[in-house]
Amino acid sequence: MLKLGILDFDTSHVVEFTRRLNHVGIAESQWVEGAKVVIGCPGESKIMPERIPGYVAELKKMNVPLVDKPEEMIGKVDGMLIESQEGTVHWDRARPFLEAGIPCFVDKPFTCGVDHARKIVDLAAKKKVPVFSSSSLRYAPELVQYVADEKHMKILGALAYGPASEHERNPGLYHYGIHAVEILYTLMGPGCERVTCTYDKNVEMTTGHWSDGRIASIRGIRSGKSSYGALAFTEQGVQPVPIGTAFIYRELLKKIVEMFSTGKSPLDPSVTVEIVGFIEAARKSAMNHGAGEKVPN
Repeated sequence: MLKLGILDFDTSHVVEFTRRLNHVGIAESQWVEGAKVVIGCPGESKIMPERIPGYVAELKKMNVPLVDKPEEMIGKVDGMLIESQEGTVHWDRARPFLEAGIPCFVDKPFTCGVDHARKIVDLAAKKKVPVFSSSSLRYAPELVQYVADEKHMKILGALAYGPASEHERNPGLYHYGIHAVEILYTLMGPGCERVTCTYDKNVEMTTGHWSDGRIASIRGIRSGKSSYGALAFTEQGVQPVPIGTAFIYRELLKKIVEMFSTGKSPLDPSVTVEIVGFIEAARKSAMNHGAGEKVPN
């Protein structure tokens, strides 16, 4: 049984991941085998500090020992779950563990800039340990099944959509828009070279141009009722891809445990870096009246 630590308690993922891994307070159909959260550090938050006391209480109910400092978990775990909502702090939070040779799952957004994303990936490579980051929406069963189905043949383009509330510490699509971006990349794969973004307080439309000539877009929704999904433009026609959320945490955790077990990330880190670059370029485009911006990677 792999021993995991969990850091920064300002997201519901802290409780939901622990329930599924530790088989506590949740239906057996949601359980994930192979790893257990054995220690945690509440940390700090500049996004939702008010959440921390409640999640501390939940972890204590599940009998997870807590420490005051992140480094106190080093030597006690086989892997780390870096959970801060704020992408800006992930480099500093992951670095001590990677330096110690401990593989890390870094929750979304991986970072809020390509520079930090490259630093994390480069350090992990230097220390020869895996690092992995992903939205849980990438592994939604409906999306995985659609991508695996060869009947639609080649996906020529897509429109992915989802809620995209913002926070000043996770600007643009980094906060919740990251989910729709991951959906788009799951359908399209990497290779986006250039983006344009039309921004409004109620909606954000970002269009990417892939190196093979394909074009695909994100609709980040900030007004009205929202859900997750996509339209796929394929060789066999235009097809809706509705996406549910009932089992997304379970499916993501299976991939996380796989990474800790095999020593290999289920998603090439270069794709994650490109996704960060896509959002960075979209933000620059939005601030420059929709001008095209190259995607850094």
